[in-house]
Amino acid sequence: MTGKFNLNDSSVVVIIGSGAGGGTLANELAQKGIRSVVLEAGKRFTFGDIENDEWKMFSKVSWLDKRVSSGGWHLTKNHKSLPAWIVKGVGGSTVHWAGVALRYKEHEFKTQTINGQIAGANVLDWPISLSELAPYYDKAELKMGVTGNVTGMPHLPWNNDFKVMAEGAKRVGYKDIVSGPMAINSQARDGRPGCQQIGFCMQGCKIGAKWSTMYTEIPRAEATGHCEVRPGAMVQRIEHDKKGRATGVVYVDEQGNTQIQKARIVCVAGNSIESPRLLLNSESNMFKDGLANSSGQVGKNYMVHNTAGVYAVMPEEVNMHRGTTCAGIVGDERRDDPSRGFVGGYTIETLSLGLPFMSAFMDPNPSGWGRGFASTIEKYNHMSGVWIVGEDLAMEENNIFLHPTEKDQYGLPVPIVSKSAHSNDVVMHKHALATMEKIYKAVGAEQIVNLPQYPASHNMGTNRMSEKARDGVVNRWGQSHDIDNLFISDGSQFTSSGSPNPTLTIVALAIRQADYIAEQMLKKEI
Repeated sequence: MTGKFNLNDSSVVVIIGSGAGGGTLANELAQKGIRSVVLEAGKRFTFGDIENDEWKMFSKVSWLDKRVSSGGWHLTKNHKSLPAWIVKGVGGSTVHWAGVALRYKEHEFKTQTINGQIAGANVLDWPISLSELAPYYDKAELKMGVTGNVTGMPHLPWNNDFKVMAEGAKRVGYKDIVSGPMAINSQARDGRPGCQQIGFCMQGCKIGAKWSTMYTEIPRAEATGHCEVRPGAMVQRIEHDKKGRATGVVYVDEQGNTQIQKARIVCVAGNSIESPRLLLNSESNMFKDGLANSSGQVGKNYMVHNTAGVYAVMPEEVNMHRGTTCAGIVGDERRDDPSRGFVGGYTIETLSLGLPFMSAFMDPNPSGWGRGFASTIEKYNHMSGVWIVGEDLAMEENNIFLHPTEKDQYGLPVPIVSKSAHSNDVVMHKHALATMEKIYKAVGAEQIVNLPQYPASHNMGTNRMSEKARDGVVNRWGQSHDIDNLFISDGSQFTSSGSPNPTLTIVALAIRQADYIAEQMLKKEI
């Protein structure tokens, strides 16, 4: 039974966003009897809305509000108004994600300790360790249905794409080769079916085998009667009292009316672009540089992972589109080994793009046509492909800031997403491309195509965790250093990017944060 709460009810927790962070937090709080209102900018989708069509689903679920790409990265040329590929809708980007559920390694929490200060970077240790987060990783994997030891579910079957890449990896000496862990049921579990290998994971799982808050956390939270989800609610600003404590949230509802929802606690989970944008938009006489921004770090240290798409044309048919989008992982290069010429590591993940996306991303420029392009794309059924996911170092100048003049449809300043590569990224990128060339040549690749990078889908940083208030925006619980009843509950609280896909860590942090919020509420500390 869905709860319905009054706009003037100042006892509720207001959660902004319904994805991996916000959706999980809402359910965790609801199961503890804590009431929340979830404000989601997008609409509510159903399984009936999900189509096995790349372009239709991209247009249907993507966040296509105006954004501006800035800085030295590839998107200022290839995707000027689409710096990030995320979802606008109930469930957030858990509708779009491919299901890879990797834990961070210990060294990925301690970048500064292990590597020291790095010229041109703004690296910092997380204020938590792997051992501290490990119990919450267990809870997250049980919740999400991650294949592997915690759930006992076997990993997913290898598709042809992964078989090709794995064989090449074995031939060059790699050993950490596995088709998981994935938050995709390999067998029926928790009221959801086993994967049918349909192959459209990033367009939304039509049968619900892949975990998404759209059909797990959100409906379960609502069923308790302790959670109300308001789709089409675009938040404009967070209000505060004379003491600086958050008191409510101003938003535009589905009918275009401005509303104010009072709150006891506000949790921001809008992703690494919208979350800092909201804090910056919430400036006031007391917080002239934006809410929770005494450190000046709101919007700073934007990270997206150092990525590359590599596709090989094989002598025989592969048909990579058959099976899960990310069917397997090679993890040998995840170590931190400066002898390679860079710090941090990278993961190699199979990535099966459908023919429409493959043709669009192979050459996103208007010049993407002609004999060379056509002769390559006509060999699509012979292609095997991977996505390289590497650590992206925090840099203060990589940031989200507000456009000085241009406004969006809600009258809010358009966010500018500025990103440039660190020299570490450049060296790692070259190493990863050389690795994939070696792997694919080991199995007889006839042609290797390195794709320009895609719009960012792993968005991290911009409201980072820090031990000291001067270095970041939130503490070890995601609680604002400046405002005790304001929390960040998404990937923007990440202190470093590591090399793993971030969703599992976002969920683990949300479960942990819910425990802390419940404890603090009981003590009447917040």
